[in-house]
Amino acid sequence: WLVIHRKVYDISHFYRRHPGGARLLDSHAGQDATDAFVAFHVNKVLVSKYLKPLQIGELAPDQPSIEPTKNERLVKDFRELRATVERMGLLEPNQLFFFLLLAHILLLDTAAWLVLFYFGTSLLPFVFSLLLLTISQVQASWLQHDLGHLSVFRKTKWNHLLHKFVMCHLIGASAKWWTLLHSQHHAKPNCFHKDPDIDMHPFLFTLGKKFSVEVIPLENKWKRTSYLCKLLGLHSSFHSLGSKRKNTCPTITNTNTSS
Repeated sequence: WLVIHRKVYDISHFYRRHPGGARLLDSHAGQDATDAFVAFHVNKVLVSKYLKPLQIGELAPDQPSIEPTKNERLVKDFRELRATVERMGLLEPNQLFFFLLLAHILLLDTAAWLVLFYFGTSLLPFVFSLLLLTISQVQASWLQHDLGHLSVFRKTKWNHLLHKFVMCHLIGASAKWWTLLHSQHHAKPNCFHKDPDIDMHPFLFTLGKKFSVEVIPLENKWKRTSYLCKLLGLHSSFHSLGSKRKNTCPTITNTNTSS
């Protein structure tokens, strides 16, 4: 299960069919996923239709909206900042800019190959062509990043189509592979074992303090299991989400056992 806007959803069967990947939901099992849900879903009306059958209840009035392990003031500040940025229209894309960026990348790619075609593969033309292709590839990597975040076009399908073109044809990598890994990165940024960008031994690239690791106090594990968890089978289904997050169930009201 997880919580979105104080509503509790049973994802024990759905998480493997999640379009964003099972690991993305696995990393939020037993937690409040409101901020991640808002950040990752552009068309929230469409997504809400899939959420309704999964809802099993709501948090009781005495349950906090923000997890006790999080800094409540910091979470509220970031939510207020996001709302302010949206009101100011700072998240509205400039499609002319992205069109010119794509044209710029295609022009550099074409110029690099023409240099080799007309001047051969001697050292000087090769180095100049390499310089043009390097600039082109770096620019294309950032363009596909924005397309992968669905932040260029209003319609999701156009972002996906152009993302596949830039990532697969211009860069030569898998768009789906990048999207799955990068979504996990933004879901749990810099959290060791959950962020794939740093899922390696820390001695390879860092000095100083250790990485943040999402932990649960040992004394809180399996300390309480509510009657609803037993009734709906949430306690046992939690094992299918992995033993990484053996959390206790929140107090839930307005249960819907038919779902």
